Amino acid sequence: MSTHELSEQEIFRRRSLDELRKAGINPYPASEFPVNAKAKEIIETFNDDQPNRNVVVAGRIMSRRIMGKASFIELLDTTGRIQVYITRDDVCPNEDKELYNTVFKKLLDIGDFIGIKGYVFRTQMGTISIHAQSLTVLSKSLRPLPIVKYKDGVAYDAFEDPELRYRQRYVDLVVNDSIKDIFIKRTKIFNSMREFFNKRGYIEVDTPVLQTIPGGAAARPFITHHNALDIPLYLRIANELYLKRLIVAGFEGVYEFSRNFRNEGMDRTHSPEFTAMEIYVSYKDYNWMMQFTEQMLERICLDTLGTTDVTVNGTNISLSPPFRRITMTDAIRENTGIDITGMDEGALRNVCTKLGIEHTPSMGKGKLIDEIFGEKCEGKYIQPTFITDYPKEMSPLCKQHRENPELTERFELMVNGKELANAYSELNDPIDQRERFEEQLRLSEKGDDEAMFIDLDFLRALEYGMPPASGMGIGMERLVMLLTGQTSIQEVQFFPHMRPESFN
Repeated sequence: MSTHELSEQEIFRRRSLDELRKAGINPYPASEFPVNAKAKEIIETFNDDQPNRNVVVAGRIMSRRIMGKASFIELLDTTGRIQVYITRDDVCPNEDKELYNTVFKKLLDIGDFIGIKGYVFRTQMGTISIHAQSLTVLSKSLRPLPIVKYKDGVAYDAFEDPELRYRQRYVDLVVNDSIKDIFIKRTKIFNSMREFFNKRGYIEVDTPVLQTIPGGAAARPFITHHNALDIPLYLRIANELYLKRLIVAGFEGVYEFSRNFRNEGMDRTHSPEFTAMEIYVSYKDYNWMMQFTEQMLERICLDTLGTTDVTVNGTNISLSPPFRRITMTDAIRENTGIDITGMDEGALRNVCTKLGIEHTPSMGKGKLIDEIFGEKCEGKYIQPTFITDYPKEMSPLCKQHRENPELTERFELMVNGKELANAYSELNDPIDQRERFEEQLRLSEKGDDEAMFIDLDFLRALEYGMPPASGMGIGMERLVMLLTGQTSIQEVQFFPHMRPESFN
């Protein structure tokens, strides 16, 4: 139970709640309210030649102006705002002046939910409005909303403190109109991607969130305990190994939007809980997957935005294919002037020292190369760029390059200086895969707490035979950030993780 001390406004609203009940009005009715219209649709379809359309609407009171026995209310529903004109003679039976003065002038507050039955008209000032013929109280608001004022469509005196906005997203979404649009676009992005896959015959699947082995990525897991089985379990860090099992099983193309959990740092582009989409298609390689990824992103942009151009921090980014392609080795050479080809672990440590990059004894070749690229290259690729052909040590689940045994057939798509997608020609040689896992075990013994576990059941599945395949994973929050022009992952998650607040 909260020990929150009531403000003057909250005390007043609780008194209004009691007064409503004394007046015989239930402030939280249980019966259905038959809404048949929305604000946006009413305004967009209004016809001056055919006024007086009867509508039933519901929403929050966002502002009110009282003028004697008439008043104007701004009503907010899921689609937007519309003005409502209320008169005592229409909404009070027998022109009950006292009921109107008590209830509608004194006891209703900004934030209350009400239902309106009436007809649509245009006021003398030209505003499309609803003339209320009845008003129903649907829910009394006991806390005042922060008031955001608008002038010429621009918000000022806004509710914009990130700490408050993220903790009270339910308030943020009510008072900041633009925030809801981000999440509407998020849904459009998911739907467009799903439709793109479904049209090609790929099957959406579900795989376990609780896993006995946290496989498919190099990341630190969250650990929990299953009481009935008396075993430790890990929250999923990736779904890759389960999806590949389904390729073994004979599905030609499978995909999943998976909620993943990684017990690592938090910043503007990383969250301990995030959504990844992974797709695996038989008989394809990473070259095919690059074209597929270009086509997918182009389609999503057009479906969501109507254009392939997006603007982030004032920079225009074009997602129109084709995207630039450059190998990782060439990218490092391009940005540092150093050719790492053929370098052993000692030489790579020297490169890190020369470039001022921190490194530890637990880091193997792959981790050292990853640090060099991350520190000196990644942020330079603003326009979409496929970074290809990663060193084998960085990619324990990826097929060896067909022309260079030191490399793998892998790409990462960099956009706006961050990884957006990661893809391979999938490793389907069970003997090679076992050796790669064993190398990861050696890294773990050296102290690398992000090294992969050995998944013996997955190795057994590969031994039954997996066809050649290509897989691709994409961070959905990063894609939403890109297409909505946001620079913080917290802006595209409904309820981002934060340190708990004290209610004492």
